[in-house]
Formats: sequence, structure tokens, C-alpha cells
Amino acid sequence: MKKFSVRGQRVLKIIHLLMAGLWLGGALALSLMLTALGPGRSGGELLGYDLARQFVDDYIIIPGAIGCLLSGLVISLGTSWGFFKHRWVAIKWFFTVGCILFGTFYLGPRIDGQPLLSLNLGLAAAADPLYQALRLENLVGGWVQMAALVFLVAISILKPWKKLAGTNEPSGSGRPKASRE
Repeated sequence: MKKFSVRGQRVLKIIHLLMAGLWLGGALALSLMLTALGPGRSGGELLGYDLARQFVDDYIIIPGAIGCLLSGLVISLGTSWGFFKHRWVAIKWFFTVGCILFGTFYLGPRIDGQPLLSLNLGLAAAADPLYQALRLENLVGGWVQMAALVFLVAISILKPWKKLAGTNEPSGSGRPKASRE
């Protein structure tokens, strides 16, 4: 694949950072909502809270995560970063895919299960053992996901660790040389 110009790389980086901001911001909002919002005073209020969390997941977190994955793929293919030249990039790929799978197959079904219970049970859902289990699993899993996302941001900024063995370029600053067009 042809490498992107400096301008193209900057545009990709902006898109990637915006997507990461959506994902991280949505995850923080969802975690804070689970932490701070109680069951409310009525079944309608509880359902509203559950639907709001589901909305944040569906329309902020999921697009941000997919956008991060796709923009990261394009960055890896279209710049000198590659996938496995730098240990921190390889670790980012591992954690990004892991976070997306964790969100898709663990957190997502739990977030989607809460509105169904609050719709059918009303305010009594807050005392239901299944609802409480879903809420606790989302709460703990959400904060674990947040920690992983903060770790991804940190290694993106710090670019720690040496290059992986078998790469031909000298280590230097760890930043790829951008071509001018």
C-alpha cells in the first residue's frame, strides 16, 4: 500500500484521536452513570436511565471503538508505523481488539439486558437479582474497560519500549519519518 503524505498522516491521526475520544468519553460517561445514578423514583425513571446507557453504548462507544480500529488499521498500513515494528503498537492492537471483543460479547449483552428488565418489572427491577447482577457486572467490567482504554492512551503518547527484533530501522525517537509531498 502506498504511504500517506504528511498531510494525510495528520488527517488520519486527527480521525483516530477523535474516535478514541468518543470511545473513551463514552466509556467514562457510561461508567459514571452506572456508578452515580440510582434506580430512580419510578419504573419509568429506571427505564430511562437504562435506555440512556444503552444509547451511549450504541451511538457513542461502538462507533468510537470501530472508528479507532479502522483508523488504526489505515494508519498501520499507510504509514511507517506498521503493525509489529514497535512493541507499543503491537500491544495497542492486542488491547484494542481485546477491548472490542470484551465490550461486544460481555458488556454489550448486559447493557442490553437491563432495559428489558426495567420495562417488564418497572421499579421492582432494581431489586431483581438478575438486574442487580447485570448492573454489577457492567459496573466492574466498565471500569476495567476504562483502565484498559486509559492504558492505550498512555502508551500512544509515551510510545514506550524498544522496537521489536527483526526490524531494520534504527530505534531513534520511535517516531516514523514522514515523507514530504
